[in-house]
Amino acid sequence: MNRQDGEAGPAFEVIRDPLWDNIRLDEAAIAVLDSPAMQRLRYVRQLGHAFLVYPGATHSRFEHALGTYHLTKQALGILAERSELQDVSAEDHLATRLAALLHDIGHYPFSHSLEEAGFLHHEQLGVAKLQHGDLAERLAEFGVPDLAARVGNLIEGSSQNPLAGLISGTLDLDKIDYLSRDARMCGVPYGNVDVDRLLASLTLCPTDDRGTVVGIHEKGLSALESLLFARYQMYRNVYWHHAVRAATCMFKRAVRAAIGNGGLRTEFIADANDGAITERLLAADTTGLATAVYHRRLFKRAVDIPGNQLPAETQSWVWQDVALRERVEDALAGEVGLKSGELLLDLPARQAMFGVDLPLKTRSGAVEWLTDASRSGELGLGGVAEQLYHSAQRLRVFVARPVALQDKAVLGVVTLPEEEVARRLESGEPMLLT
Repeated sequence: MNRQDGEAGPAFEVIRDPLWDNIRLDEAAIAVLDSPAMQRLRYVRQLGHAFLVYPGATHSRFEHALGTYHLTKQALGILAERSELQDVSAEDHLATRLAALLHDIGHYPFSHSLEEAGFLHHEQLGVAKLQHGDLAERLAEFGVPDLAARVGNLIEGSSQNPLAGLISGTLDLDKIDYLSRDARMCGVPYGNVDVDRLLASLTLCPTDDRGTVVGIHEKGLSALESLLFARYQMYRNVYWHHAVRAATCMFKRAVRAAIGNGGLRTEFIADANDGAITERLLAADTTGLATAVYHRRLFKRAVDIPGNQLPAETQSWVWQDVALRERVEDALAGEVGLKSGELLLDLPARQAMFGVDLPLKTRSGAVEWLTDASRSGELGLGGVAEQLYHSAQRLRVFVARPVALQDKAVLGVVTLPEEEVARRLESGEPMLLT
């Protein structure tokens, strides 16, 4: 703390960060930083099982939260210098800074794995933590009516705060920090974003139907493109790397099995960190999957099909209906001579991850809307984003032992409507038809 007791002036604290150098915390951030909900994030890895591929990927959600807060303060400073915050209330300003710091407090261990396994989204858990316990008490001390609700709405993406786009949206500063930080810690050159240009290009734009929202100056379009391409490169090379996905699929299946046999409780998982859930899962593991992940004995690819080669008829149950997918996995395993749990089907889906939806302030001062449909046909970001998504996405089948499995046969399965899949499972009819 850079102020002695009894001294005049606001309190502040400086934390050294390997990415952004000095991060200066204001009094509000200091007040919540040592809450149990925030401190838990020190022990939750930002990238889940990516450290099994990139050994440096052991950085935490805590570091990322600090980085997001830092970038948010920078953005607010830039907007203030241009006198764009005069109509933004002090309460909205405070809620935005706190939401940047607290946006991941509901995150499960091992990144997004458990959300893929059918658990509640971490934003919902985070909002609940704002309403109870030590953190709720600290927020109440600020004397701002409904501050916890204001912060929660920002985290969930439902806020009318003019600054909400800094927390959730095309240009939210969460993305800018995690892409830059993940690339640095993994030792890869793929997450490069023109951060300074992006921040300098932020502006508040009045709109007819959404009020005042965060947008971008036309001069920042190249920087926005750098953000989109960085996401593509990181998803393709890090987040959806085949070994990372194999470990993720094995972990998800092990956790669901442990919940099914009573070895894990969902209430425990919501408040656990990486170490706690690993210890409990290894003790409760009846599948051998958790032990295999721990010792990095990962399943191998039997099928690996790029997303841009998937038929339009690929069914959503493949990524949305976890229970049905597990039944299909076990049916397929039996058909190729494997045991239950020895074949895992993976098609990660984040349809909105390259979405573009924000106002664009032109050089003339006019405001246009930049969306996936592009801007007056001039800028193809929308079309490019869709192509990037399908190029990064892969349909994979991971297996414990080598088996003969044809791409065409698997495509035939994933294009089956849910009703037909259920019928075949009930009747015992083969899933793989040649």
